Amino acid sequence: MKWIDPEAAQQCRQAMLNEKEYDDMSLIFDMFGDSTRLKIMNVLFTHELCVSDIAGLLEMSTSAVSHQLASLKKTKLVRTRKIGKSVYYSMADEHIENIWRMAYEHIHE
Repeated sequence: MKWIDPEAAQQCRQAMLNEKEYDDMSLIFDMFGDSTRLKIMNVLFTHELCVSDIAGLLEMSTSAVSHQLASLKKTKLVRTRKIGKSVYYSMADEHIENIWRMAYEHIHE
């Protein structure tokens, strides 16, 4: 292939990720593609909560919230902590909150 700007193409090639990295990133961005998951993330940025408290805040069934939390946990965006029979959910780290906040700021520009 004849490149118009071979130096730029080479720089782009060096910056490219491997396929697994693209797949893993895609899964994270999928989690941001559902408004219910965004609501759950938003409350978990503030405080660790159990399913029933999240469901109450969002005025949703515990089943619906549990389903979304399972997806968030599968992608390692939330972590759990068990106290007796109760399971508490929290965000895994601040990286996801940074992505969330950047998206929020972007829609308000």
